[in-house]
Amino acid sequence: MLVISMREFRANQSKYLDLVKDGGELILKSKGSGSFALTPVTECTTFIPKEYILEPDEDLRRAITGEELLERLVPRVESLSNK
Repeated sequence: MLVISMREFRANQSKYLDLVKDGGELILKSKGSGSFALTPVTECTTFIPKEYILEPDEDLRRAITGEELLERLVPRVESLSNK
């Protein structure tokens, strides 16, 4: 793992972005702002706000079965087709 200053990063951004893209690990240190890990964004990366992430039990409580989904959707679809 490589630890560099923000000044060094700004001076050689392409070099360090390529390093991370190729699987290297990089920590940026800033006196005033703290430390940050630089990681590439991939197709598998998702950004979900924390307020949308449920605890496992809460997630299960809110889940519905396929049958329940159909029970809810069929009347709605039928009402739309009658209009």
